[in-house]
Amino acid sequence: MHQVMIHPASYETCRVSVDRAFELFPLALAGKKILIKPNVLRASGSEEHIVTHPALLRAVVEKVESLSPAQIIVGDNPGLFNYGDNENSFEKTGLMAAAKGYYKNLGHATRNLPLHPEFMPEVGVSADILEADILISLPKFKTHGLTVMTGAVKNSYGILPGAQKARLHQIAGTPLRFHELIVEVFRLRVPDLFIMDAVTGMEGNGPASPELRHIGLILAADNAVAMDGVVARMMGLDPGALRFLQRARELGLGDFDPGKIQIDGQMQVIPDFKLPPLGGEAIAGNAAVRELMNGKTKVRPKADPDRCTACGACIDQCPAGALTMTEGIPWWMPVPASPVSAARRSARRKP
Repeated sequence: MHQVMIHPASYETCRVSVDRAFELFPLALAGKKILIKPNVLRASGSEEHIVTHPALLRAVVEKVESLSPAQIIVGDNPGLFNYGDNENSFEKTGLMAAAKGYYKNLGHATRNLPLHPEFMPEVGVSADILEADILISLPKFKTHGLTVMTGAVKNSYGILPGAQKARLHQIAGTPLRFHELIVEVFRLRVPDLFIMDAVTGMEGNGPASPELRHIGLILAADNAVAMDGVVARMMGLDPGALRFLQRARELGLGDFDPGKIQIDGQMQVIPDFKLPPLGGEAIAGNAAVRELMNGKTKVRPKADPDRCTACGACIDQCPAGALTMTEGIPWWMPVPASPVSAARRSARRKP
């Protein structure tokens, strides 16, 4: 039996909801490395509600601080293309201040993990995500033109730094396959706790829609599938119609059956909630978005020989494994069908 908390909240009082979440889903934090991951789509004002609100992030950080001395990291990999905009995204949204000095750019160190041969044999995952003892995910209550809704499962797409997210979008090709892809990414490192910002939600053609909706809730769960199943019903959706939830259940990652979920609080369907097309055509059929992603995935790095120190850091950190050292300068090379590991890339370097 899964449990999902639904707690009334405002951004001024959300610490009360966070306290309740930790009561229902206690975590042993003493001496642990704790990573808190908000949903940071891109640089935006907090009033746009495109990202997890800084008030919720601050409440979670302060709660973790109060429970036990621990190593805390706050971070995400915003956007689809590179990790150079991370600081700007956190600063503009107000999340940098809310992180209380614990912010870290998660794109600077990666580890390669097997994914799924139908998409990419390997992907680079932020090393801090994989090294964390406890991973706390802070998704936002929003719609999404490709997955219909974005929540606990989709928030884990941000464990991938750099342009590989755009490349995977392109490789997936269809909304159905993208639904399945995000589950493959999610299960690379399943978070331990989910606390969702549903104080002000987003409807319409998200994930950056100007159509906002006051909901006045904080949700929490220790299972993403159960949480997203509840969110789907609140939006007026049948969770079984969403392929990413079907796939997650098939893989044993949780269940969205209401008979297997205990609600702490009160669940109500939001009247007249505006949804994007169920098939994901809102983004998949958008020629401008396709052109943008296609163009960005074709960008190739080029080192400046006057500034390059030949330290090899870019080779170690390239998620796609597409760089090699040639005569003291890193060069881009076509990625083979089976990407090599970081260790093998390091071994290719010339002394």
